[in-house]
Amino acid sequence: MPRSVNHVASRAKRKRILKLTRGYFGARKNVWTVAKNTWEKGLTYAYRDRRNKKRTFRALWIQRINAAARLEGMSYSALMGGLNKAGIEINRKVLADLAVNNPEAFKAIVAKVANK
Repeated sequence: MPRSVNHVASRAKRKRILKLTRGYFGARKNVWTVAKNTWEKGLTYAYRDRRNKKRTFRALWIQRINAAARLEGMSYSALMGGLNKAGIEINRKVLADLAVNNPEAFKAIVAKVANK
């Protein structure tokens, strides 16, 4: 009995992955094994960096809050501790947005924390 190989499916699989690697540099776009390895590695980077993105943004928010708090004469840790004691539940993302786009509101929050 002759060997049965599904060339249609295997060619379609290769075409699908080579289409995903369009725009890559050199052999990464048109050599099957190189393209497949590059594409798979890209998937692992994407998975990893979806998590790292959250860390990076949190660090950015903390830097912005700290800079704005120091303009008001308070450190980041004192501000966050004061917010906790005052019972003000506002997350770092919103606080950083206020610090950048609405300094008056941020100043009011700092004043409320400083009074406690």
